[in-house]
Amino acid sequence: MGRQKLIKPLIYLISFIFITNFLANKFYWYSAVSYFDMIMHFLGGFWVALLCVYLYPFKEKSPNVVLEVLAFVLLVGVGWEIYEMLVNSVAAQNPFDYLDTGSDLFFDLFGGSMAIFYFYKRIMFAKENGVQLK
Repeated sequence: MGRQKLIKPLIYLISFIFITNFLANKFYWYSAVSYFDMIMHFLGGFWVALLCVYLYPFKEKSPNVVLEVLAFVLLVGVGWEIYEMLVNSVAAQNPFDYLDTGSDLFFDLFGGSMAIFYFYKRIMFAKENGVQLK
């Protein structure tokens, strides 16, 4: 059975993120709610970490797994921030904001950490699931 228990949470979470992002752009929630960007980065980091656990066949339970997943989340987060920087500099003519970027990366990693915690507590060690890493 393995990592198959992660498919539903992955699909539900990415669907929720897409719908919420669509509504946020339509109704200007990113401007109206100051912390909304933080929530979305947390959810994005959570989803990326679960996707990494699902896609990457970890062979053992070790601290290296946690570091590898967080490194993957950080890599995706930095890539997203570069994308945001390029789009903002070309389309919106907004200056680069180091504080916002640091906050975004922090919440990406925080979401990734919570996803690892979720995986270990809810999926990995649940006796009825019988989930094993390869």
